[in-house]
Amino acid sequence: MNSELIAKLNERTAKIGIVGLGYVGLPLMLRYCEVGYKVIGFDIDQTKVDALRAGRSYIEHISSGSIRNAMELGFEPTTDFSRAKEVDALILCVPTPLNKYREPDLSFVLNTTESLLPYLHQGMVLSLESTTYPGTTEEELKPRIEKCGFTVGKDVFLVFSPEREDPGNQNFTTRSIPKVCGGCTPACLEAGIALYRQVIDKVVPVSSTQAAELTKLLENIHRSVNIGLVNEMKMVADKMSIDIHEVIRAAATKPFGFVPYYPGPGIGGHCIPIDPFYLTWKAREYGMHTRFIELAGEINSSMPDYVVSKISLALNQRHKSISGSSILVLGIAYKKNVDDVRESPSVLLMERLRDLGAKVAYSDPHVPAFPKMRAHSFDLSSVALTAENLQRFDCVLLATDHDKFDYQLLGAHAPLLVDCRGKYSQPADNIIRA
Repeated sequence: MNSELIAKLNERTAKIGIVGLGYVGLPLMLRYCEVGYKVIGFDIDQTKVDALRAGRSYIEHISSGSIRNAMELGFEPTTDFSRAKEVDALILCVPTPLNKYREPDLSFVLNTTESLLPYLHQGMVLSLESTTYPGTTEEELKPRIEKCGFTVGKDVFLVFSPEREDPGNQNFTTRSIPKVCGGCTPACLEAGIALYRQVIDKVVPVSSTQAAELTKLLENIHRSVNIGLVNEMKMVADKMSIDIHEVIRAAATKPFGFVPYYPGPGIGGHCIPIDPFYLTWKAREYGMHTRFIELAGEINSSMPDYVVSKISLALNQRHKSISGSSILVLGIAYKKNVDDVRESPSVLLMERLRDLGAKVAYSDPHVPAFPKMRAHSFDLSSVALTAENLQRFDCVLLATDHDKFDYQLLGAHAPLLVDCRGKYSQPADNIIRA
């Protein structure tokens, strides 16, 4: 079975199924189509499937032209999971959020797996790309597959290969970002490598699915800890009236032993605010308390409150309070130059300010209307940035530093500008660093 599957993958005659057509699944689909595979894309969201069938992209950095091209190459989006029986490979790219207790929520992964189980067949490979704790693939997916009468490593080949998408980063593409892959058995790993090596320039095999799962967590915990460190340094530097961004730029000139990370109003996206909790939760099973990771999480989680305190102080100096003030939040995406608002600290800031009585508005050239979110709701549209509009607000909060913002206009016309991103290095009466 393994040799037949690998031959089909190598010859690009295998049919690929991608489950979850979001920021990870959609670029992966485009890459498989680009090299000649037939792809079926599965999603539970009918509106996404309808948009794709109409040749329309719903992710800003993915063009509608690329979707139309994929459709011409035979891409088929569907909500019909029974069509999984047609494919030779299934790649799961579904969310792994946290529940309200900050514990891993595997419901998307497990519900998706359960939906696919009736349609699995001999000689197929299944890859989980969703970030999760070490042991998920072996402890949760493998037993479910084997309950259906398959032997993993003989009938069905199971791997974990974590996604590494960086939306909006022009320097790296799905093809050029190396792909880590671990299998439940050597035969599984062989099938996983065959699945990815036709579309990814470099596949990095590791010894197990657990090693692959922990690799992804380490990558994002590394970022979380370093961002936590520099956020703490920012608060120290602020007390000393030192510009932390100037310090970081100077330190970054050292050609060895230093990697620059930058402070902000908090952390966002689908990885850094969430992934560390997957490891801290699993570590408890082994009697471990991950103090370093949790401390970084505490510091990063406290940043929105720090920013609110800076806004409060700045308004107070102008004989105003947050309550009753009109505040414009610049940028609600979690990072610059993208339209992704998942876990965005900007949204948390908007909620805190609203709860304190502020009249909140936002401006974001990448997010024209406030999107539907699981835990947040605002009936707002993006405000156009003009000199007249800026002067209507008591405070303008620069939360996400999109390149499309006119920073000269902002600095000249905002009565009070609170800068969370270090865009303004020269002191000005109307600019406060946060």
